[in-house]
Amino acid sequence: MKICKMHGQNKRGCGRKINPEFCFRQKGERSVMFRLNWKWAVTALMIVAAAAGAGCKKRASDPFPASGAVAGWDKTSDTRVFAAKDLWQYIDGDAEQYISAGVVSTSTSDYKYQGQLEAVVDVYTMNDAAGARKILETGQSKDAKSIQLGDECVQYAQSISFRKGRSLARIVAYESTPDAPQALLALARGVEAKL
Repeated sequence: MKICKMHGQNKRGCGRKINPEFCFRQKGERSVMFRLNWKWAVTALMIVAAAAGAGCKKRASDPFPASGAVAGWDKTSDTRVFAAKDLWQYIDGDAEQYISAGVVSTSTSDYKYQGQLEAVVDVYTMNDAAGARKILETGQSKDAKSIQLGDECVQYAQSISFRKGRSLARIVAYESTPDAPQALLALARGVEAKL
């Protein structure tokens, strides 16, 4: 410990033994001492950086349009989410195909178009885009029609499937109607915009 030279030279002279890293005199002959502890400063900066980083992380988005967000479509159920290990509860018998392709989770919700056409929207989040591609390409038949949507899209009379990044979306209507293909495509565009 040293005697502060500034305080020692002060008219009033405090003569206190201190260990300041910074010591200075303010107006009116009052002196203020600041002790800067670098460990506390580094810790505070790390906390601020962690808080700022947490705010920048991309949050999981909800890919399901709300009722009315897509013309004519109403969301008629809550979103259900299945982890890969629980996927058999939703698609029993076919879950293994998705798990082997790297599914992380599956989200599903029901919709109704103009109060008549019912459909289900499934969004599979995969480990990577290759897994989404693998599932999309599996089981494509000759009557599949290529549509410009997402990274790749195919449409049938009662369904539409597309992939975007590591997501795969499937929209299936429970019945076939003349306006089903256009209605499903509109809903698919609404889902794709939220992925």
